Amino acid sequence: MQGSGRECAMFERSQLNKGTLEGCILKIISRQPSYGYAIAAALRQAGFADVNEGTLYPLLLRLERKGLLRAEYRASPSGPSRKYYSLTGEGTQYLTEFEQAWRLTASAVEAILQEK
Repeated sequence: MQGSGRECAMFERSQLNKGTLEGCILKIISRQPSYGYAIAAALRQAGFADVNEGTLYPLLLRLERKGLLRAEYRASPSGPSRKYYSLTGEGTQYLTEFEQAWRLTASAVEAILQEK
């Protein structure tokens, strides 16, 4: 791969993030039903600085189409109605499986990174 090391690192991180965003989105929504802008803000606050609405909304739509989320419009105190997302039963199960897989993967990666 050509380019600076910084470009390579950015590419790799984006590929890593792609595989984890769905689980993180489901976890945020599992705490309480939420709407896109608030989900994006929670992701950015947690450290996913490059996540914007253009990244988030296609993921939300995909999760909804997979049956992991349900959506409903609710009145907003400051403007038009907002589309709130909540987990379905399948979404809850998927989140449980994601959390288990993440912990195993993170543990394995940490074990390798800590080796001297």
